[in-house]
Amino acid sequence: MSKLASDSHSSTAAVQATNDDASASKLSCVNKGYMKDSYIHFFVRRPVKRSPIINRGYYARWAALRKLLLQFLKSERHGEDRNIKKQILSLGAGFDTTYFQLQEEGIAPHLYVELDFKEVTSKKAALIDSSQLKDKVGQAASISRECVLIYLDPDSSRAIIHPDDAFGEQMIRNLESRGCPLLSIHATPTLQAKERLFLDQGWQKAVAWDMLQIYNNSIDTREKRRVERLELFDEFEEWHMMQEHYCVAYAINDAMGLFQYIGFSNDQHVLVPSPQLPQESEAC
Repeated sequence: MSKLASDSHSSTAAVQATNDDASASKLSCVNKGYMKDSYIHFFVRRPVKRSPIINRGYYARWAALRKLLLQFLKSERHGEDRNIKKQILSLGAGFDTTYFQLQEEGIAPHLYVELDFKEVTSKKAALIDSSQLKDKVGQAASISRECVLIYLDPDSSRAIIHPDDAFGEQMIRNLESRGCPLLSIHATPTLQAKERLFLDQGWQKAVAWDMLQIYNNSIDTREKRRVERLELFDEFEEWHMMQEHYCVAYAINDAMGLFQYIGFSNDQHVLVPSPQLPQESEAC
């Protein structure tokens, strides 16, 4: 094997290892009562206990994405009760269990597709096949070589925010030391740059909020009080710094008028005309 091929293989393995970390973190949150997930334990070999700041940070990101996901699935055309088929494409899905949760809640979309490295999807399919989850998917499983956007080159994707301060630089070093550098980190260094990325590609609306803003303004107050009582927490300075280095960005094309109310609270962004409006609505 050539050095280039060897380095590529090592990088791929390092990126895949982040899936195991994410699954273990989610199980840690579930075990501590931050969220409910009856399926994540099928995908974690060795449960670990994460620190309170990791648990709370993972919960915050999960809550933000779940809010957008439920808004998307429950959106209707001008309030009409219409049977509109929706689909979800999850890139770099890893061992995510969202499909099983949505199915349990009776709100699974018409089509749910997960893409990741072949090694990851093969392992996930094997774990599903050898457990009671097999009955929940039937024959509807497929494998692809795609990976999560953040690990692709700058021409293909964009990455996280604030890469140039001390905290951001340390995050980059940590990931590079694990063999999975963020190759597009400097292409969209700000929230505004992330929004502009979508708008420049013809999307009608683009919104990017950092996680501190989302946690403070968009997660239900009673829910925050509940999770903040779960563990002793005194890392507030580090918490604020960490949350400002994560963001959630979403973009919308809405030809059918489905997604008027998708977004975070206090969202002042408005739809802007697109010169080539697609015939179907989509959210990313």
